[in-house]
Amino acid sequence: MKIFTSSQIRQIDQYTIEHEPVSSADLMERASAELFGWIGPAFSRDVHFLVFCGPGNNGGDGLALSRMLSVENYDVEVFYVSFAGNRSADWETNRERLENETSLKLNYISEASQFPVIAETDIVLDAIFGSGLSKPAVGFAAEIIERINTSGATILSVDIPSGLFGEDNGDSSNRAVVQADYTLTFQFPKLAFMFAGNEKYSGEVIILPIGLSGEKIRVTDTPWTYVESDDIRPLLKRRNKFDHKGNFGHSLLVSGSYGKMGASVLGAAAALRAGAGLITCHIPSCGYSVVQGFLPEAMVISDKSDKYVTAVGGTEIYSAAGVGPGLGTDQATCEAFHKFLLECKKPVIFDADALNILAMNKEWIRLLQPLTIITPHPKEFERLAGKSDNGYARLMLQTRFAGEHNIIVVLKGANTSIAFPDGRVFFNSTGNPGMATAGSGDVLTGIILSLLSQGYSPEDAALAGVFIHGLAGDIASGESCFESVIASDIINNIGKAFNKIRSQ
Repeated sequence: MKIFTSSQIRQIDQYTIEHEPVSSADLMERASAELFGWIGPAFSRDVHFLVFCGPGNNGGDGLALSRMLSVENYDVEVFYVSFAGNRSADWETNRERLENETSLKLNYISEASQFPVIAETDIVLDAIFGSGLSKPAVGFAAEIIERINTSGATILSVDIPSGLFGEDNGDSSNRAVVQADYTLTFQFPKLAFMFAGNEKYSGEVIILPIGLSGEKIRVTDTPWTYVESDDIRPLLKRRNKFDHKGNFGHSLLVSGSYGKMGASVLGAAAALRAGAGLITCHIPSCGYSVVQGFLPEAMVISDKSDKYVTAVGGTEIYSAAGVGPGLGTDQATCEAFHKFLLECKKPVIFDADALNILAMNKEWIRLLQPLTIITPHPKEFERLAGKSDNGYARLMLQTRFAGEHNIIVVLKGANTSIAFPDGRVFFNSTGNPGMATAGSGDVLTGIILSLLSQGYSPEDAALAGVFIHGLAGDIASGESCFESVIASDIINNIGKAFNKIRSQ
């Protein structure tokens, strides 16, 4: 699923109107029917709806939805937030239909004193501003937004929370933006929904298809994609009857330090569960019995040091390498890592302390071979690339960093973003808050390492690995709850994730 700018979406809307052909009013009717199709089954007719409409087409959607709810005997009040003199043609069309086809009264609000009383049991529908907003809501409109936010009611926003821009929101903390519980967005997610700082506005995002032109969507370029199962299924390799473990690669995992040997176990177990034929763990000697005891399927090379990795050795026999989980940043480890950077020519994924060592020695970043995969969380990325004021700025920095160094940057988060050197960025659609748990990142490292070892390209390994990791976490949380998920649960559901992707 592509993610477009607000201006591109308007162009796709217009193309659909001209080439389907369909009138703009009928396209609005189609969109409003999708809104009603979600809202109707979700709420009983005993619930009181208050619909707040602005003067543009977002307000027109609100008027059409109000009519549909009223026709189906839902308890609805509809309010026009009158802060502008001009109203769109489709808004006027839907005002006339509301008056002619229902007994609803369109209440005009032109000052704050006219704002209705809202109970906490009510449902507020926000259709004040759409995605075309180009400047912050101020004055009367801002006051209405603030009153909606403090009402205590459940808030549903139509297409985008009013006051939120579709892409770059900078510092929105001092702006008037509706804080929706649900955002019912049309056809595509907005780029703004991908950023953690905007979750307090968007709430849970529901994507509703409204039949925009598939042809125009295909030919309209965008660097941003929202990754779903249909994107991952073709990437997954099939196994043949006469394949053997040698066909599925030999992974090297350089990891662990005294007190952090669990990272090695989790990473290696995830690599095997994701299909690696063989895995060797290079670990400090203190972890030998830990890894061999918990994971007999793994092979172990014990470092001469008891507590740290101090020398990796040759990597020629391995298909791919992963470095970093639980590794520590001891000086001897840093020196071994530098030598590894100079000598290893295999596909590589760096995580955790490997990234911290790079941040401590930024001149080493130039030693990364093309399409190296790095998997930082936001703080690790900040140490590597510098600070960002907000999610959009961080995305721009991530994109530049991947391009400047010719690497793949997997920035972990609720919608993990995967930046390729050519400027493309993929946002993951799987995963849940239960995965915010110790060792979850080690599992991701193991999955991606496994795919690299099996011959997946670095791009495909990053995309599929992130998606599988999130889906395994979704399956794990679905069988219990967010709070109870641990990293081992993610590992134990990797196979189910593969099966689910292939069966959908």
